Amino acid sequence: MSIDGTIGIHINGEHRRIRAGMTIAELANLLGLAPEKVAVERNLEIVPRSTLAQVAVEDGDQLEIVHFVGGGDHAPARNNDSWSVAGRTFSSRLIVGTGKYKDFAQNAAAVAASGAEIVTVAVRRVNISDPKAPMLTDFIDPKKITYLPNTAGCFTGDEAIRTLRLAREAGGWDLVKLEVLGEAKTLYPDMVETLRATEILAREGFLPMVYCVDDPIAAKRLEDAGAVAIMPLGAPIGSGLGIQNRVTIRLIVEGAGVPVLVDAGVGTASDAAVAMELGCDGVLMNTAIAEARDPILMASAMKAAVEAGRMAYLAGRMGQRRYADPSSPLAGLI
Repeated sequence: MSIDGTIGIHINGEHRRIRAGMTIAELANLLGLAPEKVAVERNLEIVPRSTLAQVAVEDGDQLEIVHFVGGGDHAPARNNDSWSVAGRTFSSRLIVGTGKYKDFAQNAAAVAASGAEIVTVAVRRVNISDPKAPMLTDFIDPKKITYLPNTAGCFTGDEAIRTLRLAREAGGWDLVKLEVLGEAKTLYPDMVETLRATEILAREGFLPMVYCVDDPIAAKRLEDAGAVAIMPLGAPIGSGLGIQNRVTIRLIVEGAGVPVLVDAGVGTASDAAVAMELGCDGVLMNTAIAEARDPILMASAMKAAVEAGRMAYLAGRMGQRRYADPSSPLAGLI
């Protein structure tokens, strides 16, 4: 402590001097943050929200403060064709990401047009320089749309686990999306780290929906490790290439005892329809909508495509033949 009664700490990577003896709750209020709406990590350890008013900040502390709050009320199922994950039931089979949009307002409009009941959200540091800056929760109500915290940008299992622990502290979530990336060029998942993180998260009471390679063996191991949903990539994240291997996606669907959702690679509505025609329970997408020339119109197209693909799967497609088979009988022609 200095002679002026202050101590030095780091908050979200920034050095600050504050009054000695200040509690974390007092610090949050000083920063213009509501203690009940943030999660705090102190020297790599989560500080339970119930103790923020009792825990004093000490000289040299490293604090991470992150935010988003959420709920998860969802509408009743329509047409008796709902799907469930970890005991939670949804009618929309389209999950939408919340990155790459022009602004939060456009993102919210796209979510509304898509009919999605779940959005993926990244856990990020609170902007302590501007605590009044707009937040996603100002535009997409977490009491109406389920927030699915994800670990986008994590390249180790430990980073992913730490991120989701903070997410649970921030909003009480246990249903989460896990992705552990192998390297930056392809953003392919590191399956060794993914499997390890799945096992740890499941032991800690999380319900992980897991991004993975399109490999039925790896998918089954994730399910055995505690994954509540399997999310194989259709193609590299953000590539828009569509589903590259329909055979393995179908094998994953046939062998899974939990929901299967294609995650990554969708570029246009026909890609989403293909995923559903293969029997997937749903599709997750972000770039395909956010980077469309008209994101709102594309969101509507994706909604229709997912619904059409699902109906086609339920209807059962015709068999494929090598040669023509006339719709009208040839006998009796004049």
